[in-house]
Amino acid sequence: MVIKAVFFDFYGTLGHFFPPREEIQTQAISSFGFSPTRRGLVEGYASADAFMAEVNASDWPMSQRHGDDRLQFFAEYERLILSGANINADLELASRIWQKVQEIPYGLALFDDCTPVLDMIRQQHNVSIGMISNIGRSGKELTEDMGLTPYLDFTVTSQEVGSNKPHPPIFLAALECAGVEPNEAIHVGDSYLSDVQGARGVGINPVLLDREGVIREDDCVKIGGLVEVLELLAAWCR
Repeated sequence: MVIKAVFFDFYGTLGHFFPPREEIQTQAISSFGFSPTRRGLVEGYASADAFMAEVNASDWPMSQRHGDDRLQFFAEYERLILSGANINADLELASRIWQKVQEIPYGLALFDDCTPVLDMIRQQHNVSIGMISNIGRSGKELTEDMGLTPYLDFTVTSQEVGSNKPHPPIFLAALECAGVEPNEAIHVGDSYLSDVQGARGVGINPVLLDREGVIREDDCVKIGGLVEVLELLAAWCR
């Protein structure tokens, strides 16, 4: 196998909410008299994120949902988070808690292993490095705001392409930017449906990042941190 390009998902792979979303949830949920554990919230988010990935894979993705339809989605999303934390809530209560979550200020930050690994890939391997994200922003804006410009050759977002992962167009756009064939690229992401099945669907080699050890699927290469990408490239770029 000769790898000429490495693609990364953004949220959950290179970046995360700051403060962490489990802390935001704890603050919101506590105001309703509940005391969730961090592990419970992590497991709840795993279920909720899988639900979001299913929606984005459908003919009615989040980018096309507005108003009450969007609110109804996030009520169910929050209910799944709460369920993971062993909190039984109906959709009305879940919606109120989600609204409280939205009132808490947050930003985006990079994982500690993000830029060191990207820098080492750049130094050690002659590969194109790109980012693929289901985010409603331009790639240039996202890359600059996160300080990733020195580390990436390009960023492709669903806003620019008009298509979400796991659908082929966003992956095909990344391949075109990198100028490589599908079997010459790997894609690293934290969603089995959006990242693994999406990449696999166009012939890209998928790598599943499971930072918290909560993803059950195991029919692909799975890693627990970005440093393991360096080990994979050392083997695959010989």
